[in-house]
Amino acid sequence: MTQPTHIDENGLPTMVDVGGRTPTRREATARADVRLTESILALARDGEIFAPKGPVFSTAVIAGTQAAKRTSDLIPFCHPLPVEKIRFSCRLEGGAAVIECTVACTARTGVEMEALTGATLAALTVYDMCKAVDLGLAIESVRLLSKSGGRRNFGIQA
Repeated sequence: MTQPTHIDENGLPTMVDVGGRTPTRREATARADVRLTESILALARDGEIFAPKGPVFSTAVIAGTQAAKRTSDLIPFCHPLPVEKIRFSCRLEGGAAVIECTVACTARTGVEMEALTGATLAALTVYDMCKAVDLGLAIESVRLLSKSGGRRNFGIQA
């Protein structure tokens, strides 16, 4: 069984010491799915949703980018990272808004939490911008699709 990494020998919460690790290129991609309603889908054209508050995907990308850059301010034991790349893909797929966030940097620890935070905040922004149209929308899932560059790679390599 794997021991908890964020608990010290006295049982207190602690940040993992990554000082001895070699910096490597790290990349992670996360995905969030937001189920939309027919009334919200009716606002879509040319791959964008135009809600009363404005262009939904464009605004979600800005919010998600801000969130990914501030992950260590939001999650107590995340290390501040020198983020070098944040990319979003937003699309309509089968009645849902699909948001993918890819984050990369050269560091001693991975960027999974930054990718997950970016995708999550982008999904929350889609919800916020569309809720005036219909409260039936729902954030259905947020998950890590891939990570690479560390000791444990996962999923399709980014």
